[in-house]
Amino acid sequence: MKETCLLFAQYHQEANQKVLSVLRTLTPEEREKARGSYYGSLSALARHIVEGTRFLQGLLKGTIGHKTPQVFAAQEVLAIPQDTAEDAQWNALATAFETLDAGLIQLVSALEEPDFSLPVPIQWYGGNPATVPVYFLLHQLIMHGVHHRGQISQILDELKIDNDYSGINVALLPLP
Repeated sequence: MKETCLLFAQYHQEANQKVLSVLRTLTPEEREKARGSYYGSLSALARHIVEGTRFLQGLLKGTIGHKTPQVFAAQEVLAIPQDTAEDAQWNALATAFETLDAGLIQLVSALEEPDFSLPVPIQWYGGNPATVPVYFLLHQLIMHGVHHRGQISQILDELKIDNDYSGINVALLPLP
């Protein structure tokens, strides 16, 4: 389980870096323009990925936060901008991505195999179940990012802007 979760965390980091790289080539106006997605603009989608990652990682704090307290401390001081039209605010968003993605890799790396089955309290699904295993929440975090990066990719495709961050890089596989 650890190997798979670590591979997904590394993919998540690499895919987010590629998304940011493409979005940095756009003007602030292009990033902020309403594009018809649920969240509106490309910047809003990027902010939502960051907030979702932060939220889902935060749910893990009570169960496994003692494994990497520095990861959760770094998350708590992140200033997530609500408007990324200005370059300084966009840079803050990029820093948030980098901090959360590196933290996710540190967190998964610090876990031992039994930790992946520990229960994490949640308030979804009408209270049934009241908890999910750590591995489920980690997978949920990755799938959340995949889903919203897919929305960003669709918009970029419509704009005829080259983008490709959909596959897991084989270079992320552990050496035999």
